[in-house]
Amino acid sequence: MKTFKPLNVLALLILVSVLSIGCKNQESNEVNKESKTRTEVNAEDILGNPEYLAISYGGYRKMSRDSQPTIKELKDDMMILSAMGIKILRTYNVQLKQAPNLLKAISELKQADPSLEMYVMLGAWIDCENAWTGKTPNHNKESEANAAEIERAVALAKRYPEIVKVIAVGNEAMVKWAASYYVQPDVILKWVTYLQEKKASGELPEKLWITSSDDFASWGGGDPLYHTDDLEKLYHAVDYVSMHTYPYHNSHYNPEFWQVPLEEENLDDIQKVDAAMQRAVEFAKAQYNSVSNYMKSIGVDKPIHIGETGWATTSNGFYGPKGSKATDQYKQAKYHSMIRDWTNENNISCFYFEAFNERWKDAANQKGSENHFGLFTIDGQAKYALWELVDAGLFDGLTRNGNPITKTHDGNKELLMKNVLVPPSKNETTIN
Repeated sequence: MKTFKPLNVLALLILVSVLSIGCKNQESNEVNKESKTRTEVNAEDILGNPEYLAISYGGYRKMSRDSQPTIKELKDDMMILSAMGIKILRTYNVQLKQAPNLLKAISELKQADPSLEMYVMLGAWIDCENAWTGKTPNHNKESEANAAEIERAVALAKRYPEIVKVIAVGNEAMVKWAASYYVQPDVILKWVTYLQEKKASGELPEKLWITSSDDFASWGGGDPLYHTDDLEKLYHAVDYVSMHTYPYHNSHYNPEFWQVPLEEENLDDIQKVDAAMQRAVEFAKAQYNSVSNYMKSIGVDKPIHIGETGWATTSNGFYGPKGSKATDQYKQAKYHSMIRDWTNENNISCFYFEAFNERWKDAANQKGSENHFGLFTIDGQAKYALWELVDAGLFDGLTRNGNPITKTHDGNKELLMKNVLVPPSKNETTIN
């Protein structure tokens, strides 16, 4: 048996030490490489990429946004969304603490687990003069608060470049039915141009994308009233178009597509519902195509993604039993599945509205539809659209408000189906 001399032992120890340091350096380089890769992921890489599912997010649990979600609550939500494959979030304003705290929460989660991917489309809220004041809104002049809102968005994009990949100027800020606060397109154009100049000067990342998220009509897909010179200039200024489409709301306001046609009267109830949901998706596609057609008509060729679309599960108003009968978890599940299939197949990002119910939106009417667009309830119950993910164990060990993620209706589909309403036929009337 061969023995080692002391010198050889020392040499061996040095060799082992060098190899150990080399391994550690390699591990460190891999982490740095991974971190660099995450930073270099840009909007053009993730938007339209079906591997990066998107969703609209609000973490508010209470009746008022005066109660902001905590960092812990935001982290819990991120782990839930990450488990279901969500990698891009859309927020709506930076006036309140939620968006800055969300970015902090994501940053801390990434530090703990560099493999976690979560990026943000950061919304900057835009208002007209006198919006929300009780005074008559002046839609031809913008609020003085807009400048500060934009600067807050700039600061956050600079602080978290590895997370913030898009800034959206305004939310439904140009559509004229937003009578409390809408502005003219020149206001949105002004701030989009301002942010593009920040990119050109190097103050903001060159590949940060700038857009505005608005109704399909605001993007020229409907009434020619919106076809203005400023809208054309806005098309040229944005990096992509973020449009909203809501067949759900149109089941009341534009019900022709929703009502059961005479040729389907012989179908059974679920067949009628399924056919109506297919027409709803076709309605969304038509609005998308109308925006695309208008864009092409003015000589612009840019990506179009869906900034919002969704389906509520409770309504005691226009969309409920006394209205269009559009509202229940079965229909939400159908819409969510079909809209995801279509957008994924066509490389369209869909910021599905929304992740969790939020009760502040219609605080005076807790059964109002605006409180019930979430795929999860406030206490963490997964609605029917996500039951299969619960069964697959994707949410095991995760909680919301201290509750494990379980199914609504205790997972009893028969009970769930009792709430499914058949859309009205052509000869029926709905409430006005």
